Amino acid sequence: MKLGTLLAGVGLRQPLSGRHRELDVTGIEYDSRHIESGYLFFAFEGANEDGRRFAQDALSRGAVAVISDSPRPIGFQGPWIEVEHARRAMSAASRALYDHPDKRVHFTGITGTNGKTTTSYLIEAILREAGKITGVVGTIEYRIAGKSRPAVNTTPESLDLARLAAAVADAGGTHLVSEISSHALALGRVDGFFFHTAVLTNVSRDHLDFHQTMESYVAAKRMLFIPKNGPAPKWAVLNADDESAAGMEPPAPTNVIWYSTENDAALRAENIRTGFDGLHFDLIWKDQRQALFSPMVGMFNVSNILAAAAVGISYALPLEVIARGVAACTAVPGRFERIDCGQPFLVVVDYAHTDDALRNVIVTARGLANESGGRVITLFGCGGDRDRTKRPLMGMAAGELSDFVVLTSDNPRSEDPLGIMNDAMVGLGKFDTPHLSEPDRAKAIRAALSQARAGDVVLLAGKGHETYQVLKNETIHFDDRETARGVLNSLGYKESKQG
Repeated sequence: MKLGTLLAGVGLRQPLSGRHRELDVTGIEYDSRHIESGYLFFAFEGANEDGRRFAQDALSRGAVAVISDSPRPIGFQGPWIEVEHARRAMSAASRALYDHPDKRVHFTGITGTNGKTTTSYLIEAILREAGKITGVVGTIEYRIAGKSRPAVNTTPESLDLARLAAAVADAGGTHLVSEISSHALALGRVDGFFFHTAVLTNVSRDHLDFHQTMESYVAAKRMLFIPKNGPAPKWAVLNADDESAAGMEPPAPTNVIWYSTENDAALRAENIRTGFDGLHFDLIWKDQRQALFSPMVGMFNVSNILAAAAVGISYALPLEVIARGVAACTAVPGRFERIDCGQPFLVVVDYAHTDDALRNVIVTARGLANESGGRVITLFGCGGDRDRTKRPLMGMAAGELSDFVVLTSDNPRSEDPLGIMNDAMVGLGKFDTPHLSEPDRAKAIRAALSQARAGDVVLLAGKGHETYQVLKNETIHFDDRETARGVLNSLGYKESKQG
């Protein structure tokens, strides 16, 4: 494809010369190590690296030109094309190169602080129940027509998203479901893509290390529904129980579905019953009523199910098909995932790493513990090099709602684990809840499980599906689920099976 065609409509700081317009481009890359002959290289200035440093390497590997929104480096002799916004330019070029995959398959984008991954799994199950071939892009993994690939980012760069969507289309698929992070929206990774359906789960405090203020964080989320650069979604699915949603309603012609567990929205849940076996409730859509069961537990999952059901409705699926899809979604890795080795108490691993998410899962654990006459034992930590202000809030949530708390390390990254724990202790210390501190996460898990008695619920929060721990100088293998099973086995519970 000609370079002029790829960059049609892109904001250029200088017009393309005739020679540049006619350059043949065979591929696109933003990692110079993957450049091949005839490729176009996009050089971004990132938080840790400046892509211009690798421009000469890209040229030596066969790149026909470099695109950047920064000036040409001193001494660089190859074709250098300056644009107003490099990521926006790459999005346009990627969509053109892959034959506009957002028009070949239906895109569903999910944004929100909590619940994105669970909602994506539910949507996938609903679409598959309807006979669709799907792709899913998210925190845990990427799945293309049933085949898994490792996830690099919650939301990949526009080039990767276009490739994944094209792969879905080439496999005969019709739908791509993608988690859309606030980072991706703020950085322009999905600029220009057309979303058939855009979903908001909720907004609570998170990622302020990046966005600085809640106003900026909310504004980033809003860009999925009211985009500054690109088409508005055909459908918007908004949570009527979240106060931030009111400012995200797109104007006509976007169709809007409001859902709620508390208010009289068009899509809502009634007669909710929750227990160890899962959730039962009536799904109400306008004048229709559908009995629904989910093996998931917790009131927060009612909201996730409603969001997924709204997506099904946006694709004109019958409520009975939606109900079957919800029932078929049995578990999401690291999201209230049960660890069962035959012990007389419940052990749950969850990804909760914000104060709001931690509060929600402890409330769910409390409901289960009340039924069994047990206690709630909560293990949690806070990530390093991230928003420090949420650490005492997480400590407060754990201290207020738990019967026993184990404060430990999460992914400390470059920070001192004890310093991070001290920040969380400021909130935890406001309550008289019995607790202990243990920076070694494996030892902390053993301490939490050793405290448990019959009927208790032990919540291991923060890392969920992750199989690693990021330390100051290295990343090590660490899996809460694997560690918990090992401890339970050592305590004499041998009937190990997947939770």
